[in-house]
Order: sequence, then C-alpha cells, then structure tokens
Amino acid sequence: MFTHHKTYNPYVSPFDPCKPILVKTYSTPPNLYVGFQPPNLPQFSPQEALRAGTLWKPFYDPYYNTHELAAKGVLPS
Repeated sequence: MFTHHKTYNPYVSPFDPCKPILVKTYSTPPNLYVGFQPPNLPQFSPQEALRAGTLWKPFYDPYYNTHELAAKGVLPS
C-alpha cells in the first residue's frame, strides 16, 4: 500500500537506560514521487494556495501529528 508516511526499526541497545522506541515514522513529500511536473496540473485558488503552501493540488501534503495518525490506526503506535 502506498503512503507518504514511512516507518523503520532503529537499533535498540541493550544498555540504553530509556524505554526503547521500536518503530519510528517519517513523512515524505509528494514531489519526491513526480519525476517532472506535467502540464495542466489542477491548481488551488490564490487564497487556498496561501493556506496550503503550494499552488498545485497534487503537491499538497497536510501535516498530521503522529499521535493523531496512531489513534486513527494509520500508523503503529
């Protein structure tokens, strides 16, 4: 399944005094998956583009807190 949120398992030391974090997550922007910008992409209106941070709708990547995503069941907690 394709997702912009990736996960990995970091090294856990047996001598680490803190509780280990077994799974870490990170977000990848949508522009990584577009080799070139095709013509005639759908655009936001100027006001929407200022709120979204991009003019083109396919490049919009909203930020979601990892705790919110874990609560929804999208990410492992």
